[in-house]
Amino acid sequence: MQAFSTFTTSDAQRIAYRLEGDANRPVLMLSNSIATDMSMWDGVMPHLLERFRVLRYDMRGHGASDVPAGAYSLDRLGRDALELMDALELERVHFLGLSLGGMVAQWLGVHAPERIDRLALAHTAAYLGPTSEWEPRIQTILAATPEETAEAFLGNWFPAEMREKKDPAIEPFRKVLLETDPRGIAGALGAVRDMDLRRTIKLISRPTLVLGGKFDTVTRAEHSEEIAAAIPGAKLTLLPAVHMSNVELREAFLKEVDVFFSR
Repeated sequence: MQAFSTFTTSDAQRIAYRLEGDANRPVLMLSNSIATDMSMWDGVMPHLLERFRVLRYDMRGHGASDVPAGAYSLDRLGRDALELMDALELERVHFLGLSLGGMVAQWLGVHAPERIDRLALAHTAAYLGPTSEWEPRIQTILAATPEETAEAFLGNWFPAEMREKKDPAIEPFRKVLLETDPRGIAGALGAVRDMDLRRTIKLISRPTLVLGGKFDTVTRAEHSEEIAAAIPGAKLTLLPAVHMSNVELREAFLKEVDVFFSR
């Protein structure tokens, strides 16, 4: 991947980002999942750049961004996104987030609707409780080897067939997993642990696409259905995919994104 830029947040953390494409096109901002970085969008970038100026960034704790200690909060992750928009003087953007990125997207839809044109929530949830289940998971991540963490996440993200055939599309994700600081993954899991957007997402007023996976075991189809039922006028699409439909079903994923953002 080419060089990235950085900015510093209000709590003195360095966040890596890339802004690419024609400055005359609308900006589409992409937000990554836990245990990935901005490279998770590489496969769809050529297509997206035909229509958008694309802004992507590494969530704090991931990629080339700083890894502060302790649990993160969804409020802080949401403010990181807003402060990046401010640093680049972007008044409004389309926003597409997947998994944790979709949780950040929901937060923005609730707390900063004036900064969002259209909102796409992919493979995400408004609540993944109970909170008591999360601390053992966090401790497991902190104690596991990078190889153990990589296999666990890949098993949740991609269908068995892709993993057994060692599909080359999976290998960049494995590489990132092996290089990601476990403290960053644990910090982000803390944000998921403490998140409950089930009531507040009813306030989202921006046009919203909810994109889920019929075979997703992380953020299940019913999580997508619950979000779509709560947000007024939201469009729901369930693809026959696990958790990373942008990779597993790239063309179908892009078709849904194209149709939604072109309305």
